[in-house]
Amino acid sequence: MATQSSRAPDFRPDHRPLRSVLYMPASNRRAIDKARGLDCDAVVLDLEDAVAPDLKAEARTALCEEVAAGGFGYRRMIARINGLSTPWGKDDLAALAVAPIGALLAPKVDSAEDVIALSEAMDAAGYGPHVALWVMIETPRAILALERIAECAGSTRLAAFVLGLNDLAKDTGMAQQPGRAAFVPVLSHAVMAARAHGLAILDGVCNAIDDPVRLEGECCQARDFGFDGKTLIHPSQLDLANRVFAPSESDVAEARAIVDAFADPANAGKGALRVNGKMAELLHRDMAKRLIEKAESISAR
Repeated sequence: MATQSSRAPDFRPDHRPLRSVLYMPASNRRAIDKARGLDCDAVVLDLEDAVAPDLKAEARTALCEEVAAGGFGYRRMIARINGLSTPWGKDDLAALAVAPIGALLAPKVDSAEDVIALSEAMDAAGYGPHVALWVMIETPRAILALERIAECAGSTRLAAFVLGLNDLAKDTGMAQQPGRAAFVPVLSHAVMAARAHGLAILDGVCNAIDDPVRLEGECCQARDFGFDGKTLIHPSQLDLANRVFAPSESDVAEARAIVDAFADPANAGKGALRVNGKMAELLHRDMAKRLIEKAESISAR
């Protein structure tokens, strides 16, 4: 089990939004080039599920060359590697050590020991101190070990959870029906574990590319559960995710009213106020400040 260390928290989530995180196969250079102009907060260049075995080496080369070429602007660049137990994982890890990425996304993490091993392998391979470790939460074992995995944030590069509900459904038989009732306990538990240890957390993909109603339902559900954003599999899903996970104009106006009310000298020292007919306490002020920061971060792009 990881213990608290003196490592500086270089890998914790920053204030940039993660509303829309788009998977792109690293074997498709045309798709990667298109990502340079898409309105997504992050791009995950995938070496795992999206790439056939005989294209793994070619995709690895393409990924390294494309991120080195740059042009992705404000978009965070993430690389999903193959598991270290596969024939390709160690080569992925070694090749990406000098690539200009913000995080490495590891699939099928089962335990805290897996996270520690991955983080130590990144250290040994020479990854810069700014490169975080994101992990896929997509196995029954991972769900049962969520808190222990999240605790690794104090002593490793771990910075984010990414849910993989397709694999979890395959391994458990849980049905991915509209509303995702079977997965509600998983969604809630994952958010609790992530927030308890300062991690970002992203919802799994919506497979229904041509069903915006279902996508919106999943985005709203994830937003209300406290997720930072959603992983996506097609550019057509970006606008909806960006809209749902962004503060609305009315949300921002209400937040500014709360912050202004507590900043008013007439209210100095007060711990609770009535703002626009609602009770607001200091915790609401702090929440309002975070919401305003998120809105401003989105606008600043």
